[in-house]
Amino acid sequence: MKVMQALVSDAFCRVAGSEQSSGNRVRLLRDGPQTYPAWLAAIGTAKVAVDLENYILQEDRIGGAFADALIAAAGRGVQCRVIYDWMGCLRRTSRPFWRRLADAGIAVRVYNPPHLSNPLGWISRDHRKVLCVDHNLAFTGGLCIGHDWVGDPDRHIAPWRDTAIEIEGPASGHIRAAFAESWAAAGGGVAGTAVAHQAGRGTATGVDISVIAGRPSSGMGLYRLEQLIAEVAERSLWLSDGYFVATTGYVRALCGAAQAGVDVRLLVPGSSNWPIVGALSQSAFRPLLEAGVRVFEWNGPMLHAKTAVADGCLSRIGSSNSNLASWVSNRELDVCVNDPVLAAAMEAMYEEDLGNSTEVVLRRGRSGVMRPVSSGETEFPRRRRASAGRLLSGAIGFGSTLAASLSQHRLLGPAEYFVLLGGGGLLLLLGVIAILWPWLVAYPIGAVALWLAAGLAIHARKLWQASGGEDQDR
Repeated sequence: MKVMQALVSDAFCRVAGSEQSSGNRVRLLRDGPQTYPAWLAAIGTAKVAVDLENYILQEDRIGGAFADALIAAAGRGVQCRVIYDWMGCLRRTSRPFWRRLADAGIAVRVYNPPHLSNPLGWISRDHRKVLCVDHNLAFTGGLCIGHDWVGDPDRHIAPWRDTAIEIEGPASGHIRAAFAESWAAAGGGVAGTAVAHQAGRGTATGVDISVIAGRPSSGMGLYRLEQLIAEVAERSLWLSDGYFVATTGYVRALCGAAQAGVDVRLLVPGSSNWPIVGALSQSAFRPLLEAGVRVFEWNGPMLHAKTAVADGCLSRIGSSNSNLASWVSNRELDVCVNDPVLAAAMEAMYEEDLGNSTEVVLRRGRSGVMRPVSSGETEFPRRRRASAGRLLSGAIGFGSTLAASLSQHRLLGPAEYFVLLGGGGLLLLLGVIAILWPWLVAYPIGAVALWLAAGLAIHARKLWQASGGEDQDR
């Protein structure tokens, strides 16, 4: 714990590029039925400003409640701004929904819609879940806004398991500043950022918080921090992750911690809404289990929380999954809280979650992974399509497994048979199509090549115009 305390005080800014503050008050929030009322109540009492940034704001009963609350706040003269992700809200939220907000005086911006000049821009998503109210209050965590996070009690469908945190104090100003940067990135300019940068008030008895605002090309600060925490943890490291597709380096860091005697636990969904991500997640189980990491699968409809608690003092809550999409390409926001009281609450919540989970164990005498079947599982809702972030992380992991098979640069685990079988089938299908109907392959490749060429030409023209339209001497 002493090493972890030293890390919190000395290394966070350097490793993670975080913003630190003291004197904050925090409240842990569990699942949608507890979190949404807190968010709506904060919007309902706002006096100056409300800034909402979320990957998904779904047009359903829950999204409608938030729209009504924002419209009412704007009617009271509160400055309201909303950022949503284009891919996250695709086919979930209609244009009339956003037009209704705009007509009520709410400033609405969409992050990274498709554009001819940036054919691959869709890879970067705004995956944050942030709400800032007035000058001193902010919320973040893993919850999007939609009915999945409240479930359906009448049909005995539990809400998605997720975690959020309420923050009152100076850290709320750092979160609002991160929102202002997203606002500018979404084409909103700098209007209204004077409100965004006002610092909250701290208290002498408050806790220390580091705000980690991940963005594309930000240097993978959270990834480096997570590796460092795994290296220095002395007693315990308990992780929850909805889409665990970790790099080899991070898996080795977790294995090293377990082999050094640290109580390392990983809680993941028992059934993923994107099968390839679930298969790639399972491919890391064997080395983790062999090293002594305890792995558990959630028995509810979906585990979506992105949390960690280390050595009974450090807690992380936010939007980042342990995969390259979150670490490299997405806009994410996480907070690390140095507080034994919150850590104890996080550990208690984690142990409660394990009561609804099944532990994954190595099968004796054979290779592979055994997941005992438990009784009394909750009915699972129909799975939805994957997001761009999960698609990217799955594609990266899929490519890594295929490359490892072809180059034999690392040992593949038995659980990766699904990935190799799928990759072989895909290549077989592509080969047959190329032989029998070559135009089905040539035309899409040609269209993509033309799109990329147009994007490069547009970008080159912008650079030429920025240089004054003539070559500069160097």
